[in-house]
Parts: sequence; C-alpha cells; structure tokens
Amino acid sequence: MRTIIPILICLISLSCSKTTDQIQTGDIIFRGKLNSQLSAAINDVTQTNKSTNYTHMGICEVHKDSVIVYHSDLGKGVVAETLETFLTSSDTSNYSADVYRIKNREAKRIENAIVKAKSLIGNTYNTSYILEDEGYYCSEYIYELFKSDSIFDLEPMTFKDSKTNEFHNGWIEHYKTLGIEIPEGQLGCNPNGMANSNAIVFVKKIQ
Repeated sequence: MRTIIPILICLISLSCSKTTDQIQTGDIIFRGKLNSQLSAAINDVTQTNKSTNYTHMGICEVHKDSVIVYHSDLGKGVVAETLETFLTSSDTSNYSADVYRIKNREAKRIENAIVKAKSLIGNTYNTSYILEDEGYYCSEYIYELFKSDSIFDLEPMTFKDSKTNEFHNGWIEHYKTLGIEIPEGQLGCNPNGMANSNAIVFVKKIQ
C-alpha cells in the first residue's frame, strides 16, 4: 500500500499537468513575425523589455478535439479559422506561436469574449491602425473583446525605430500608400505590448 500511494500521487500530478498545459477556450495565441515588410515594421517598433517578437494574435475556442481561432488578419478581416490554418503561412522560416492564458478566468468573462468575437466576424481589417476607423487590426480586435473587463490597456503608439528614433521605412511606405499622416502618439495596442500584460500568463509554445 505504501508503494501504491506515491505512484497514484505521481499519476494524478501528471494528469493535472497535462490538463493545464492544453489550450482552453479563451486562451490568447500570439504568432511570431514573418519575413514581410509589414510584419517587420510592426515588430521593429513594438519591442518591449522582454524578448517577444509577436506581430499577430487571436483568441481560441475549443470544440471537443479541435481548436478554432478568432482573429483579424490583413487581407481577410475578422475570421474564424482552425488552429492549423491559423498556424499555416507561406513563410515559415522564422515563425513561432505561443499560448497565453488570462489569470482571472471567470466563466462569464470568457463566454462574453467568445460571443463578441463571433459577432464581429466579417468586419474588415483596420489598415490605418487608428481606433476610430472602420474595422479592427489584430490586437485591437482582442482588446475590444475584453474592453469592458479592462484586461488590456491602451498606450500611445509609436511608429519610430527605437534604434534611430526615426520613422520606420515600412511605416513611411504604408501610410504613404494610404495617403494619411502617421498616427504617432495616438492610443492603440500591439501584440508585443499585450503579451507583456500582467493580466495574462504564458502557457506553452506550440510552434
């Protein structure tokens, strides 16, 4: 009996560990940068003190053995895709994906976020990155889902390269194409900043 008890405790511990390591509904998934001009522009001006290199994000919903990711992507707008599709890219040479979890996982909070995520499907992608403009960029979309719960904060945006303190060439070209001024200093959000929120915790790397 004495030898059986430690074995049972060990098995229970392993089971619990496996459970908490699985993706859960309401988890936030962050995708690493791609070798594209816009992806590089986002990453280069949003680096934090922590070593994250995220340029895209979405929210997960678990359906039995499958995972659906709701996100707003350039060229697609707000969509619902399988995790496999979300992780698929034409460029996987420098690609990563990590899962984070909201610390205060109140059931109603998660339920409301998923309901709102679904209600916004079909909206366009906000290419100006100005909150008041039509559509949602990826981090704006996630911010919107939890806005009433104050999970994430807005902060003044910068489009300047931290190394030179000059506007990043990628953003200069982006806003030149749009025909508007760079919205330097306006409130907004970005994946790197949101990944460093004290309201969420790292769960695991999945790619």
